[in-house]
Amino acid sequence: MKVLIVEDETLAAETLADLLVEVDPAAEVLANTESIVQTVQWLQMNPSPDLILMDIHLSDGSAFAIFDAIRVEAPIIFTTAYDTYAIKAFKQNSVDYLLKPVKAEELRAALAKLRKWTRVEIAQYIQNMTQGLRPVPTYRDRLLVPVRDKLIPVEMKNVACFYTTEKNTRIYLKDGSILHYAESLEQLSHNLNPNEFFRANKQFLIARGSIRDITVWFDSRLLVRLELPSPEQIFISKNKASLFRSWMQG
Repeated sequence: MKVLIVEDETLAAETLADLLVEVDPAAEVLANTESIVQTVQWLQMNPSPDLILMDIHLSDGSAFAIFDAIRVEAPIIFTTAYDTYAIKAFKQNSVDYLLKPVKAEELRAALAKLRKWTRVEIAQYIQNMTQGLRPVPTYRDRLLVPVRDKLIPVEMKNVACFYTTEKNTRIYLKDGSILHYAESLEQLSHNLNPNEFFRANKQFLIARGSIRDITVWFDSRLLVRLELPSPEQIFISKNKASLFRSWMQG
């Protein structure tokens, strides 16, 4: 069985690959793509795999955008860290839905389910797959931030960036105010409009409207400067630079 892993976290992808070989020694991992763009390009340039293990939340948005860009010819097992994300749709329209961290017995059961399908059933599944797998995305337009004994409403249009260090998240507003917030950047990034907010690195989630200028660094990284002072320099890695440029251009 030839498998494509679509996962934007390196450790999670490596763990999943090891788990796959553990439950099916004959399985071959063809590649690991980390974004919508990479996945579409890979599928366009390579023969269809026998199976795709696909994380729902990727570095550049929801994996469902892949189905808008290209016809996917392989069965899919979805993985995600969130158990409230359209479970019914996944159960009805995918081979299976696995909650992270993926367990060996659950992956083994999902592969066994796939092997029971006939070619006709797989063809019918692929034909119907995307019809039920495009939930309408809803994004937060405001946050309620606890400040002492009050809840302060914060409009997303007023946010310059989110910054995290030592598991503490802070919101930097465009007026210079700084607020503490309980959610991690990982949680926030899945609930904010990806057209307006970009996960620059492990420390920063930045707003498009707050970017002043971008400097190309000596090693092809990008240095992003905001309209207001940031707690530390914001670098976009070489691997993310192209994706960031595309995001900035809409």
